[in-house]
Amino acid sequence: MDSYSLDQSPAHTDDMIIDQLMTDYGQEILQLVMQYVHNLALAEDLTQEIFLKCYKALPAFQHDASMKTWLWRIAINHSKDYLKSWYARHVEVSGEDGLDCGKGPDGVEQEILQQEQGEELIRAVSALPVMYREVIYFCYYEDRTMKDIAEILQVKEGTVKTRLRRAKQLLQNRLERG
Repeated sequence: MDSYSLDQSPAHTDDMIIDQLMTDYGQEILQLVMQYVHNLALAEDLTQEIFLKCYKALPAFQHDASMKTWLWRIAINHSKDYLKSWYARHVEVSGEDGLDCGKGPDGVEQEILQQEQGEELIRAVSALPVMYREVIYFCYYEDRTMKDIAEILQVKEGTVKTRLRRAKQLLQNRLERG
């Protein structure tokens, strides 16, 4: 995992550090949160809360992990806390933003076919339990190594491999059923 150097000179205030983190990782955190909540407006709100939480916790940052890993942990925990909340369980947010599956390069029919397949895959991934969805996200959307994923999720590499294998099996079963 790439490390993030934190300049702790007196010239760099917490405000400057958090501004830099938001510039460097704001979009990635938003995409990560989208994997949990599937709604852009909600993900934007949660992302703001995550950076606020990070700002408040910045003086206590221990440098045990990289700044990026620390930020990812805050984002994951905050997203999971939201999903466990009464509001998330009892109030359905309208709109399905999901992942943007992109456009195909060949003709209209090919583009439509790819879009349908992409949407089907997105629905199947979105329907996975969080523990499987997050390893799929980090492995295929973030292109992270097993070691990085294990560090971010604070589990063993073997656990990540097991979750990834089970996630693939679940996806295969769901996609075959159509």
